[in-house]
Amino acid sequence: MIETDAGTKPGPVIRALGQPGDPVWMVQAHGEIYAAEFGWDSSFEALVAQIVAGYATEHDPGREAAWIATLDGERVGCVHCTHGDDETARLRTLLVDPKARGRGLGDRLVTTCLDFARTSGYRRITLWTNDALTSARRIYRAPGFELDDEYRHHSFGRDLVGQNWSREL
Repeated sequence: MIETDAGTKPGPVIRALGQPGDPVWMVQAHGEIYAAEFGWDSSFEALVAQIVAGYATEHDPGREAAWIATLDGERVGCVHCTHGDDETARLRTLLVDPKARGRGLGDRLVTTCLDFARTSGYRRITLWTNDALTSARRIYRAPGFELDDEYRHHSFGRDLVGQNWSREL
């Protein structure tokens, strides 16, 4: 464990996705956390697996990126910035492990994604979420995302209200 002069542990670190086990952790953490917190079934984990696998096999490094947040060397968060169309990026798979919440890590992951999207030439960024994710919605509102529309759907074993959010870059 690294100690600072003040005797406190260093804060979370955000690094590029790419170490062995990162993709598997992203899928497993989403599945376990969303099942525990929202009662979502394994179809949500399957959706995350599709996103992560698609990124791993087909991403354009100049236009797409993903990050892992660590705390004391342990993975505790993640996010993807993926290609929507030539002018639009997509923020996907934002997750912060409950043990790392309250440290501003969700905000930092979103800022990392927004900065990458902007420097990669996108003019707009979108995301999809559900209304049950109240903490995530606060994180999205802070840098200027706005709710575009919402709709009822049955997914992941639950009746949900899906939401599409976006902002200009």
